[in-house]
Amino acid sequence: MPHLVLEVDPVLWFLLSPRRRSPRFTVDVPGTDTVGHVVRMVGIPPTEVGPLRLDGRPVGLEARPTAGSPPGTAPVLGVRPRQRPQPTRHTPPRFLLDVHLRPLARRLRLLGLDAAWEPDAEDAHLVERAAREQRVLLTEDRGLLHRGALPEGALVRGGDADEQLADVLERFAPPLAPWTRCLRCGAPLAAASAEDVADQLLPRTRRAYREFSRCTGCGRAYWRGAHAGRLDAVVARAEQVLAADPDGPGRPRS
Repeated sequence: MPHLVLEVDPVLWFLLSPRRRSPRFTVDVPGTDTVGHVVRMVGIPPTEVGPLRLDGRPVGLEARPTAGSPPGTAPVLGVRPRQRPQPTRHTPPRFLLDVHLRPLARRLRLLGLDAAWEPDAEDAHLVERAAREQRVLLTEDRGLLHRGALPEGALVRGGDADEQLADVLERFAPPLAPWTRCLRCGAPLAAASAEDVADQLLPRTRRAYREFSRCTGCGRAYWRGAHAGRLDAVVARAEQVLAADPDGPGRPRS
């Protein structure tokens, strides 16, 4: 079986098994396998792969890395991470989050981003919806990102929702429009009068506030109540992330 030498950028080493976390390692590759097969085989989802070079030449995931190699020589495949910020098929980017990322979905919606989330969505449904609606599927499930039918996806990194939000913002650099979407369903908000949302207001709320908005999807009412300061802090941190040097904090982390 032909051999292939892989040179994987250290940013992607966390996706490899410990024995392969080195500047160079060799794998056996059937002659019919493509570059896409190889990166999946060593544990790297194609969604995390950026520029690929075979013996110094740019190649795509469909290339056969050992086809035509002289006997006794092992071609070298260089694997780099996705560039940041990463372009997407739909501009501005639209997101679809798996069932485990509800807190992240709410933060993305707070920032005015189109972030769909379903509580009981199966993997096959997520892949189908992401393809149909041109959404980037955000997940912590590496296996989900290996599915060939998935056109765009991203492995979300971070120990909590705040770190995950920073990771997504650094990766995609989406334009923000805070306070314009419903946190519950993600639909746009529209200005509303106190009379429009009277059935959702307590008497003291109606006396204390004058500006309201209402979700165009589920009808939920919003106003800048006692929780606004905490949410303002989330927005401020997000703006700081996007204002940071793209060659510094924005570099993919392991």
